[in-house]
Amino acid sequence: MDSKRILYVSQEIHPYLPENEISKPSLALPKKMNERGHQVRVFMPRYGLINERRHQLHEVIRLSGINIIVNDMDQPLIIKVASVPQARMQVYFIDNEEYFKRKATFYDEDDNFFEDNDQRAIFFCRGVVETVKKLGWSPDIIHCHGWMASFLPMYLKKFHYDDPLFAESKLVLSVYDHKEHKMGDSLKKNLEFDGIDGEDLARYEDADLNKLYAAAAHYCDGAVVGSENVSQEVKDMIAKNVDTLVDYSGEDDQADKIQELYETIVVEESVA
Repeated sequence: MDSKRILYVSQEIHPYLPENEISKPSLALPKKMNERGHQVRVFMPRYGLINERRHQLHEVIRLSGINIIVNDMDQPLIIKVASVPQARMQVYFIDNEEYFKRKATFYDEDDNFFEDNDQRAIFFCRGVVETVKKLGWSPDIIHCHGWMASFLPMYLKKFHYDDPLFAESKLVLSVYDHKEHKMGDSLKKNLEFDGIDGEDLARYEDADLNKLYAAAAHYCDGAVVGSENVSQEVKDMIAKNVDTLVDYSGEDDQADKIQELYETIVVEESVA
């Protein structure tokens, strides 16, 4: 495959968060693609438990300063960046005091799923879009990891389909196993506020984390099963909504096969 511009968007990336089945490939895959000569950009949330001094995060003033309206409230977008140790690669961090200052990822100290996780995910995904626009960088492939990044394909297809930066981008979703959580009634209200309606809104009705993946698959060109524990029911839901679903869970090095997936969806577009 010729050199491509690949945008990686993940809810967790090692070494900024502990190593797990999402954070490990979210580092390893872009690192490998970068080594192979592809142009790579990587985004994740800047959770409050990330040690900025240890990881040498710093704010990028020229990219910060936009306000994103979520739930009828203006929320300032702050962009930070850090270099990945032992790799010629940077990670961009989406930050906001309201959503990401707390020293936790998705659960409070009593292990309760944060009630505003839907708003945090929407802000994160919209923040990625605005930052990429400011960078003036047009990705050939956008690969989303985890439920928090799963709103990005829908927002791109609904609101940025005619934007020259994203019009030709191919979308890939990596699906993982999670605890069962409902997103709550506020999700529908927040999506409606952003102008999501009709069939698009209905896909998020009474959504849990697995249904977020199934909804996102409607807007993707390919999907990857990233966890061995993803149920067959979830795989079937996603397979109904996407042209290409591949299962590489349990494999130590997925880079070759995922690059094959990239090649497939890019070639299909060029043939069409």
